Amino acid sequence: MKKFLSIVLALIFSATMAGCSSGGTQKGGEAAKGNKVGISMPTKSLERWNRDGSFLQEQFKSKGYEVSLVYSDNDVTQQVNDIENLIADNVNILVIAAIDGESLSNVLDDADKKGIPVISYDRLIMNTSAVDYYVSFDNYTVGKLQGQYVIDTLGLDVSDTSKKYNIEFTAGDPADNNAGFFFNGAYDTLKPYLDAGILNVVSGQTKFEQVATASWDTTNAMNRMQNILASNYSDGTQLDIALCSNDSTALGVTQAIDSDYAGSNKVIITGQDGDEANLANIVDGKQSMTVYKAVANEAVVTFDIAVSILGGTNPDANFASSAKWGFECAYDDKSYDNNKGIVPSFLLVPTVVTKDNIDKELVQTGYYTMGDDGYPHPAG
Repeated sequence: MKKFLSIVLALIFSATMAGCSSGGTQKGGEAAKGNKVGISMPTKSLERWNRDGSFLQEQFKSKGYEVSLVYSDNDVTQQVNDIENLIADNVNILVIAAIDGESLSNVLDDADKKGIPVISYDRLIMNTSAVDYYVSFDNYTVGKLQGQYVIDTLGLDVSDTSKKYNIEFTAGDPADNNAGFFFNGAYDTLKPYLDAGILNVVSGQTKFEQVATASWDTTNAMNRMQNILASNYSDGTQLDIALCSNDSTALGVTQAIDSDYAGSNKVIITGQDGDEANLANIVDGKQSMTVYKAVANEAVVTFDIAVSILGGTNPDANFASSAKWGFECAYDDKSYDNNKGIVPSFLLVPTVVTKDNIDKELVQTGYYTMGDDGYPHPAG
């Protein structure tokens, strides 16, 4: 099965990334000699990290690098131990998606002392000068896209206060630096309508700390939404929008609405990641949209940056503009401060996926296949 998965992933890369490699990728085989890449992922319990890990591993291995890929079961102590082991194993570069961006400063100081470059993958690692680059999607834009979807779907006009809608927010893990960007992007986009009274948060929970979901956990999100529904909507008050920062929280919120919501209207539910169960809910009309982040493209950018670093070159704005990527990726050296300085960042642009464009955005690109059951399934 592992061999089969590797073949499928390789075919996906060749089919979807043709013409997307930078000069760094073209020199990958040369740079790979004797170089070992350490990849630390948060957990296998969330579908998206399995995709990220597989794509990253395949991208490096296909160019001749030795790869050590570890998952840390959403346990910060385990991730620290895993990274310590990778450092002891004399990896030449580290790619890390942090469980808790605040908890890796000490172990990464050890990496820094050994001269091991660090790429902070998808989540910004805080409080250390050991991070060389940050590769992610434009996380604030993820939230903006969710907020804009609500505006467009309901046809909101800030000057028209004749229509009122009720909204509840569900955000992500406080330990994940990205979670605040997702929430703020959505909240800032919708704030004019909240201020005008067009959108109303019946629960009164509008602060990130109030709406956050520890570990992005589906059950936590479900329990919180059940409490909100019981306390604020059991009298027939209509809920119109459940703005969820990602798919694992959206799954819990959808379950709560299915079981505990007294209303009969279709609630707009947002998400992010394109998880299999959520795509099925989109097909079935239970979830309205998800913001999809093409992790294969994120892996390509990460690989090209790593090759450049290992070749003695520091990627910059010129690197991004001259790369032959077939997708949008911007260089940003102003926005992401990890409390030790600005971390040079490469930011990809996410895509809104709805029932109407699942085939175009996910199936035709090769990331998913449409099963005989009528639902999208991850390729391989």
